Order: sequence, then structure tokens, then C-alpha cells
Amino acid sequence: MGPQNLGAATKRHVGVVASYDFTRQEELRRWIPASVACTLTFTEEVSYRDNLELVSRLGRPGLLAAPVNELAKRGAEAVAYLCTACSFADGVAGERALREAMRGHGARQALTTSGAVTGALRAVGARRLAVVHPYQEPVDRLLAAYLEGSGFDVVALTPLGLDAVEDVYTVNEQQVLDTVVGGDHREADALFISCTALPTYEALPHLEERLGKPVISAIQATAWALLSAVGAQAHGPRQRLLCRGP
Repeated sequence: MGPQNLGAATKRHVGVVASYDFTRQEELRRWIPASVACTLTFTEEVSYRDNLELVSRLGRPGLLAAPVNELAKRGAEAVAYLCTACSFADGVAGERALREAMRGHGARQALTTSGAVTGALRAVGARRLAVVHPYQEPVDRLLAAYLEGSGFDVVALTPLGLDAVEDVYTVNEQQVLDTVVGGDHREADALFISCTALPTYEALPHLEERLGKPVISAIQATAWALLSAVGAQAHGPRQRLLCRGP
């Protein structure tokens, strides 16, 4: 799958590497302002037997060499690896290693979804988290461990209840909204929706209003951090994170 341009090349240029099976291009596009060009490219396909093997293989730094190098050659000022579990599976040190590898492959500024998420959660003042996710065991526990290793307290961990990895792309926003409302916890001061394959753009402001607390999604946090890296602001009306600007 070749590179795709998701914005008009008028001012700044950012790049995104997504996993080979990513199909939420239109969801990502909604956060990108018209003043920023965003080039999307993909990893090579990997074989796997279960969720853990999939994210572990997609989390190997070497897998990013070709797509990051291509984005750098195309002039991307900052590059994001748009994959949550792939960037938290090896913990905080593994996330750091991915960013270091991306810079080694030519990215002027490098970030991952998991790193963007922790930055976004800190930006909204979160400490205690309720988390909604689509993963099977033990990937869900790796997510909790990554967040706790980043200084957060996970007070609730709620699965979407999917039967297979591929089912994540059949989830609609109403399913996400319902699961988040059910997965909230009175002690949580923010809620995190993990996985860039989940649609959240329209749901976020409704959830924040209903729950009375910040709600951060993986794809939202990635767009926010990536655009902030080039001095731009993600587009998302009534989303608390985005009201803070770059």
C-alpha cells in the first residue's frame, strides 16, 4: 500500500506510519487542518497467531525503517507511528526505542501513539485513569503496565469484548460510546480509549459532557501531538485536549 496524502500541501508537512491493516484513514483525516499536508504510509505485512504476536511484531523498530525513511525523503517535518499496542507492548523503554529508531531512519521529530497518549493525559491533568480497549489477554495487562510505568494509576480496565483482532474495524462509534460510559469509574479523573482503529471523533465531546471529565482517544492524541510538533493545532470542536492548543 503506497503513501497517501491526507491534506493540502500549503504550509507544514507531517508524516504518519500506520500498521499495514489500518483502514481508518478518513477518521485520521478529520483531525488534520487544511493548512497541513499529512502523508500516510504503512508497515509491511506481518504474520501472527494471536493479538500478542501481532503487536510484538509490529513493535519491532526495524519494521519502521522503510516507511519512515520514505516520509523523511518526502519532507515530513515530524513523523508518528500510529499504533497504540505496537508502541506499548515493550513498555516505556520499548516506546523510547521506537522513537530513537525512527530518528535513526531519518525522522526529524519522531513520536508514537503511546507516547502521544501519555503526553495528552498529562496535558489534561489526568492521574487516575479508566481505560477502554479492544485487546485480548495479555495485551490488556501490557497496556495497564505501560500506563502505570508512565506514572498513572489505572482504576478500571474495560474490554470491548471482541472475539478476534480483525473485529476492531467493525466497531462503530455508538459501541465505543456505550462501552466508555459503562467503563467509567468514579475515582477516574480521565478516561482513555486505546487503539487507533476505533472511531471516536464525534463521540469524544459527547462523552466529555456526559461524564464531566476529559476523554482521550489514541488517534486523537496522536494527531494532537504530531500537529503540535510542527506548531499546528488539530481540528476537533469541543474536545478538551484540543482546546489547549499546541
